[in-house]
Amino acid sequence: MTPDIVPDSEHRGLVGRLPPRLRGLALLARFDRPIGWWLLFWPGAAAVALAAAGETVRWGLIGWLLVGAIAMRGAGCVYNDIVDRDLDAQVARTRARPIPSGLISVRLAWAWLVLLSLVGLVVLVQLTVPAALVALASLLAVAAYPFMKRITWWPQAWLGIVFSWAAPVGWVEVAGDFDLALASLYLGSVAWVVGYDTIYALQDREDDALVGVRSSALAMGRHVRAGVAACYLLAVGGWAGAVWLVRPDPLALAALAPVALHLGWQAATLDPADGGAGALRRFRANRDAGALLFLACLVVGAT
Repeated sequence: MTPDIVPDSEHRGLVGRLPPRLRGLALLARFDRPIGWWLLFWPGAAAVALAAAGETVRWGLIGWLLVGAIAMRGAGCVYNDIVDRDLDAQVARTRARPIPSGLISVRLAWAWLVLLSLVGLVVLVQLTVPAALVALASLLAVAAYPFMKRITWWPQAWLGIVFSWAAPVGWVEVAGDFDLALASLYLGSVAWVVGYDTIYALQDREDDALVGVRSSALAMGRHVRAGVAACYLLAVGGWAGAVWLVRPDPLALAALAPVALHLGWQAATLDPADGGAGALRRFRANRDAGALLFLACLVVGAT
């Protein structure tokens, strides 16, 4: 049985032309949906840029973080699909995934997970020991994430912890230690993830309710727009705190205006009843939001 390309795939042509087994592996690691690795990457890149604090920005490190984001996001998706294979078979949007469809066996999925993790290991050895230890500490949070939707209405908060982890890794690699600016940047990123993943979860609200999967989109109910707006406000507040601690200058805060306006557009135009193209468009727009955050931190960190 061959799975269809999922509705939100961004590379139908490329993935669709692969042989069935290779296509299944690509889909398993979500290589057809690069938005995921961009969202994992941007907090780390922003941290590296902001932590420079007037010194030369380490572009080589940013490049390694991108490679790590691609590999480890893929590994995380493979692990998530192994754990969720029974639930995925019950949800319309996910039942065509490689494991529940029968294209990829669980054994092959584990082998693919190991291979992707080895790529992550190559990135890990590029880091100093303190930063590498911070990166390794994320594994517990990553391993626990697939189970959060079964035990809490806020699995998006746990995803925020995981998807923002590159920020402390990059910061410690550059600055050598934790500080309040990092804490503010990290907490802002966690709030951002909760906001955009709540938008993404709008696509599955009906199926999630039927199979007993919990999400912030269900928890917020009729107040999804206000909830997303609150998350984005907390995100901008956290980022502003980090910028101010690095450079206490109102002009530095102005660098965050583009990303703040972008997130404001998402929240203001979000239709909670639209679990289709509208929600997906706003979710994907966070790739641009992340880039704007990085540019703001680059401007502040380079001056």
